[in-house]
Amino acid sequence: MLAAAKMSRTAVPTALNGMSLFDASEEANRRGAQPLAARMRPRTLEEFVGQQHFLGEGKLLRRLLAADRLGSVIFYGPPGTGKTTLARLLAGATRSHFCQISAVASGVKELREVLAEAYDRLSASGQRTLLFVDEIHRFNKAQQDVLLPSVEDGVAILVGATTENPFFTINSALVSRSRVFQFESLSNDEIKTLIRRAAADRERGLGQYQIHLHDDALDFLAETSDGDARRALSALEIGVLSTRESPVEFTRQLAAESVQRKAVQYDRQGDAHYDSISALIKSIRGSDPDAALYWLARMLEGGEDVRFLARRLVILASEDVGNADPAALPLAVAAAHACELVGLPECQLTLAQAVTYLACSPKSNAATVGIGEARSDVREGRLLPVPVHLRDSHYPAAKRLGHGEGYQYAHNAPDAVAAQDYLGVEREYYRPTDRGFEQELSKRLAAIRARLRGRD
Repeated sequence: MLAAAKMSRTAVPTALNGMSLFDASEEANRRGAQPLAARMRPRTLEEFVGQQHFLGEGKLLRRLLAADRLGSVIFYGPPGTGKTTLARLLAGATRSHFCQISAVASGVKELREVLAEAYDRLSASGQRTLLFVDEIHRFNKAQQDVLLPSVEDGVAILVGATTENPFFTINSALVSRSRVFQFESLSNDEIKTLIRRAAADRERGLGQYQIHLHDDALDFLAETSDGDARRALSALEIGVLSTRESPVEFTRQLAAESVQRKAVQYDRQGDAHYDSISALIKSIRGSDPDAALYWLARMLEGGEDVRFLARRLVILASEDVGNADPAALPLAVAAAHACELVGLPECQLTLAQAVTYLACSPKSNAATVGIGEARSDVREGRLLPVPVHLRDSHYPAAKRLGHGEGYQYAHNAPDAVAAQDYLGVEREYYRPTDRGFEQELSKRLAAIRARLRGRD
């Protein structure tokens, strides 16, 4: 029976692409089981959408391919931006054997076997191996070190993919031998291009259905996909396949019903934590309350520690608002206390109040700059002796040393400002701005300095 089955199969005429009808049928079955995003993976570099900052004409990666000098690279960026797909395309462009392993599931033994096969393949046929290591940051130091000789000898072209900053999570020796390409989330226009392509493609996409894509639905999918092509295409597929009417009216409502709420990609110890707090602080410093609220929401949804957020707002109140609005610091401190008192979810209101107040406050870093310059003088050895008249005179022998002699009690002077030297040299560390309350302080300070220096 087995022999008969084999004979009957070999007797079947081949399809146009050289596969037997059985092979073609099996391929069609496998393709039918794949999600739309997998079926629509680009087959050539020309079909690849996004990452034009390094893949566009004349850019570094394109030049490396044109010169046939592709070495080991690390792809760093968020999910759904094409890291795996591009690795496959690079294997084709360099005529290399493609081999994929996951750092989560593979150990040193498996890694050595793959590299030994790559060496044998290169020796026997001259074909290099492109080794794609997904989540390469999950490899420990020993595993990463195993890759080094093969990377240096050119036995394998290493393409490591990671969502974590490689300069923090991958051995410096491996990073130094690789080019790092940072992937960016796809733009709304790029997401729309992929959606339209999938809706029209009859071979791999949904072109066999009559789909009327509404513009507002397209905008909605592009906006809510957060730059993730897989998410956008998944929503398109769910919406089309779950609709019985023909043509399919792909409306905004259908798009909204087809989108699964995306889990916030947030690691409280990783890049998302540091990048998000950086964006929050810079948005407040830049006086944009809307951006600040978004980044606050992003961190809260990701499970950020509210104490950490509150502490950073207290720091910012002094660092970036300062005396331009003296109420900013007590408000930030009160917000921190309130967060301890009420906790989540209610303290999000307190944080939002503090964030918007600080963002809208006049800004000054004059105090920050002043203490920085003063400490720099001290650290660099520009040390000044305490003037004799300011030295402690409360112990019995102080007068014999002349300590305190000539000191003028400030409250006995007009406006409580005595004309005397408090430093020994003329230095100006604090330079108030002309913003907010510091404008008033600037006028006061000019008069005070004139009095102190005997110039009034």
